Amino acid sequence: MASQSSTRDKPRVGFVVHVMQVAGAEILITKIIERLKDKIDPTVFCLDSLGLLGQRLSDDGVPVVVLNRSPGIDTSLPLRFSTELRRRRIDVLHAHQYTPFFYSALAKAYGAWRVKVIFTEHGRHFPDIVSWRRRLANRAVLSRMSYARTACCDFSARAVESVDGFQKVETVRNGVDFKAFPPRDSFAEHDALRRILELEPDLLYVACIARFHPVKDHPTLLHAWARLQSRVPKARLLLIGEGQQKDDLVALAENLGISSTVKFLGVRHDVADFLRAVDVFTLTSVSEASSLTLLEALASECPVVITDVGGNAEHVNHGIEGWLVPRQDHKQLAAQLEHVLLNPDLRKTVAKQARQRVEREFSLDDTIRQYENLYLSAVRGNAE
Repeated sequence: MASQSSTRDKPRVGFVVHVMQVAGAEILITKIIERLKDKIDPTVFCLDSLGLLGQRLSDDGVPVVVLNRSPGIDTSLPLRFSTELRRRRIDVLHAHQYTPFFYSALAKAYGAWRVKVIFTEHGRHFPDIVSWRRRLANRAVLSRMSYARTACCDFSARAVESVDGFQKVETVRNGVDFKAFPPRDSFAEHDALRRILELEPDLLYVACIARFHPVKDHPTLLHAWARLQSRVPKARLLLIGEGQQKDDLVALAENLGISSTVKFLGVRHDVADFLRAVDVFTLTSVSEASSLTLLEALASECPVVITDVGGNAEHVNHGIEGWLVPRQDHKQLAAQLEHVLLNPDLRKTVAKQARQRVEREFSLDDTIRQYENLYLSAVRGNAE
């Protein structure tokens, strides 16, 4: 007998995250829902809380379910989650990151057997250590509960296999919307953008767009900025984002004596404009997979100086599409930023090569097409 999914026009796809905050995986989910709204019937499941993007999706009519996970391992959550999946007749459950996958697999085991679970890994912890018990459970039990395992870059895919113990992990690369992040145009447009954004025309601006979280390592950036400030007095640092470390970072900037050249701009909805108006984008993470803001900067022909961690080197060849520096090395970061800021012709050449690279290899259309095919494949498997 055919399953219910075979009689419906659109498959019911659930997306599972910790919280729908403004971050890479969650932005990707939002883009998938926007692009596939006529092809899937989406529901978002948040383990912990709603988040800004969750509220926006809910306001737009997308069902968003908050499961209110208890601290530690919540033994009551799998049954509650399984009940929701069966009640909403979910066909495919796309879990982003390990913990959402863990509870998705348990929910399937607790009665939602017909649901096909897809596990997608994004970033990794640093240091990346997994206990032998977890690795054994992944290989012997949890991997069998997944229909497919994907990662947003080769670095994460290798880690899911070698560190977590899963097998056959496919890379589905993150992509950028080229219409939303066009290349730089004329000097007149650049000057106009600076006026709109209230940026001085004769200053050099470096932007870091990332949540204030330990993995992004803003302290190293601020220490580098303190070293750079006297060497490039016309330089200004723009920190775009919010997060748990903001108060500490504001205090650190004051203690380093750089508050006058550092601006905390909060979460912005005009990131594309900033990326075309500033001179350099930087990201100083201690661990990174496939940063969406990095791809957006590359597409915007904004020169990038980033740490050589995780999947960053898959997106940037040093000196060709941008520049890589060691993690937690504020001296080398400061030196590289100084070199790039003081060489405008070099910035322009490298930035154009970066745009060409992302156009070839990192299209959002390709990313969403691969996930759509995966959903349809899973639904066909349910209907057999």
